[in-house]
Amino acid sequence: MAARYLAVCADVAAGGPADGPVPRPVARGYRSVVPKQSDVALTPPGQAPDEDPSLAVRNNGGADPGSAPPPPGRREAVLVLSFGGPEGHDDVMPFLENVTRGRGIPPERLVDVAEHYHHFGGVSPINEQNRALIAAVEADFAAAGLDLPVYWGNRNWTPFVEDVWAQMAADGIEHVYVFPTSAFASASGCRQYHEDVARARAATAGEPGGNGGPTAEKLPHFGDHPGFVQANADALAAALATLPEDQRDGARLVATAHSIPDAMAAKAGPTGGAYQAELMASARLVVDAVAPGREFDLVWQSRSGPPSVPWLEPDVNDHLRALAAEGVQAVVLFPIGFVSDHVEVIWDLDNEAAETARELGLGFARAGTAGTHPRFVGMVRELVAERRAGAPARLGTNCPAACCFVQRPARPAR
Repeated sequence: MAARYLAVCADVAAGGPADGPVPRPVARGYRSVVPKQSDVALTPPGQAPDEDPSLAVRNNGGADPGSAPPPPGRREAVLVLSFGGPEGHDDVMPFLENVTRGRGIPPERLVDVAEHYHHFGGVSPINEQNRALIAAVEADFAAAGLDLPVYWGNRNWTPFVEDVWAQMAADGIEHVYVFPTSAFASASGCRQYHEDVARARAATAGEPGGNGGPTAEKLPHFGDHPGFVQANADALAAALATLPEDQRDGARLVATAHSIPDAMAAKAGPTGGAYQAELMASARLVVDAVAPGREFDLVWQSRSGPPSVPWLEPDVNDHLRALAAEGVQAVVLFPIGFVSDHVEVIWDLDNEAAETARELGLGFARAGTAGTHPRFVGMVRELVAERRAGAPARLGTNCPAACCFVQRPARPAR
């Protein structure tokens, strides 16, 4: 399907080694459907997101988080760290080349992918959404009397995290709390953000007089935080209310998240399987805030990779077909795995999944993401305050060295 190109450009996009099918935990509401067989990979078989093993440093290569408050007078900041995206037609090909560098992707394949970005004017909405989030966080900090500057860096497009790290060092920042635009455990959704910061610190250390710049700690996973839950619950309730009244009680609630390879999912978290487990727990909290105990499903979107490489399933479109065959009359999708309405959410759900629902005669509604919901914005401040108060480090901040590890080729220098 057309959306498969987007998997290479997502916050948690990943291709991975085929270690064979990995058993997945079956939780309430999870429904198994035959996987798609028509996917075309941008990432060659056997590869996963870029990783330089030399950067696999615990806690971002920064300070080991402990339970002591920061020393008085230390100059601190918050970094919103995201994936990045093009902001005009001329940016599209350089952006895609940046995302796929070192992977041997044929140029003609990138041309095909570029056409989808050009469909949106060459602009990915993720950058503007990050600007809006940062403005809201700054306003929230100011209202709460929290005097911390907020910076923004990306992995694959300007402002690049390496450049922002050098700027923070020049500004005299001594320690950074890193807020990634990804809530859950996985190599791409958590570990790679640690590596982004380690790479930025290494680049800053390599500059004349450089010492790596500020130390850092990534903020913990936040899928179960009340602010994230409330933002998604409000969006789910609003989406449900858009259905005709006679469809609301019987509408199937379907949570979606980015699919990742089975092998990668099996290694997520200290004991494996944390990606699915965290998503299921988060979705359960969201649904219970709207309709306690109501049944829901967790399904996947944006799969990439050849059929020979097992990824989490079922695909959302396959799942809609299965629901229609069961006699379900309406569905409400809520993209629990994403924090903003970027290209993947818009294309995969508002276009492809909505079209599938129309073909099947299903009533359809799609809930919004957390975006700049006040409770989600306030959550950022609360996570920072938790770390500044010396609270025990949680998963995502204090990760074992092998947590979510997937061996990948070294990432060439930008």
